[in-house]
Amino acid sequence: MQRKSRTPWGAFLYYTAAFALGGYFTFAAVQGDYGLFRRIEAEATNDALRRDLERIRADVAVTENLTRRLSDDYLDLDLLDEQARSVLGMIRADEIVIR
Repeated sequence: MQRKSRTPWGAFLYYTAAFALGGYFTFAAVQGDYGLFRRIEAEATNDALRRDLERIRADVAVTENLTRRLSDDYLDLDLLDEQARSVLGMIRADEIVIR
């Protein structure tokens, strides 16, 4: 009885296909639309937007405070004087302007 020898082509194709699929899925997991690099980029963008939001909230709080101080219910005369000087360029009669 003579034994028929098998050529290694089947095993070679099987391992080549498995290696190619493994490489594809590894690449997709790292650089795909939902991969690690995209996640790191999204987290960095999220952090930057949170910092911007906190800065804008602080600016809004300052503006709300200034608006309240110039409202009809609560008038801050020092702030009104400061705004009149900076916006309108007004001075008091007893002041000397040095340019």
